[in-house]
Amino acid sequence: MGELGTRVLVALLGAPVVVGVLWWGGAPLAALLGLFAALGAREYGRLAAVGGARPFARLATVAAAAVPLAVHGEAVGALRIPPTVWPLFPLAVLALAIWRRPAASRPLEASAVTVMAVLYTAVPLGGLYLLRLHPYAVGPTAGFAASLFPLLLTWASDIGGYVAGRTIGGRKLIPSVSPGKTVAGALGGVTLTVVAAVLLERWLLVPYAQLGLSPLGRVAVGVTVSLAAQVGDLAESLLKREAGVKDSGTFFPGHGGVLDRLDSLFFVVPVTMVLYDLFLLPAIGD
Repeated sequence: MGELGTRVLVALLGAPVVVGVLWWGGAPLAALLGLFAALGAREYGRLAAVGGARPFARLATVAAAAVPLAVHGEAVGALRIPPTVWPLFPLAVLALAIWRRPAASRPLEASAVTVMAVLYTAVPLGGLYLLRLHPYAVGPTAGFAASLFPLLLTWASDIGGYVAGRTIGGRKLIPSVSPGKTVAGALGGVTLTVVAAVLLERWLLVPYAQLGLSPLGRVAVGVTVSLAAQVGDLAESLLKREAGVKDSGTFFPGHGGVLDRLDSLFFVVPVTMVLYDLFLLPAIGD
């Protein structure tokens, strides 16, 4: 079939599944996000291991999977986790290093990589679950629309960047991190994301969530989400450059690993949560 054909086929099959689970929400969504978080944390640990780090891989994988599930448990009232519990995790990891990582095994590095693997992957994916529960998102379709919105904007940024980069080319953006990315691609990504924000506000947020954005909000959201997506992509490229690998994994045939596919989203989701607080309107209006 070839690499391009494989990429297209996986995208055509995978995108409807992700959107369908996002529509369903609840435990299925938490389970899918937990799976992606666990696989992403494992890939992160493997990238670090190439450079000699020895993170607590199993702990990071289990903890990452637990975060979206814990968010779901809190949402449905099955769990009650005091906020003061969460800071105990990095302390527990450092304490574990006392017994499992002697000084010669670089315990600080092992602890930092373990904690960062969870923060980088699981916390944003838990945030994606929370976007469905935004206080303005009231109604059977509102949460779905509010959480789908940043996903579609991320895809628009990727498409705009790819098309502009391939057709215009020109000056490289940050060649030491990602040799293929250009300034034209970055601007193309921002431009298409702004257009997508305007259209999706009209076609998705307003009819399905009874939510809106001001004219300034549409532009601000489009620009900021695209910048966040591109920084997320560059950050993951930096990790792979340090490790000397092309892909973070092989979970998605033709696309690479979980980090390769979700790198932009890891940055977009937290940024979107802030943007919603700043610009999202509970009433339709221009």
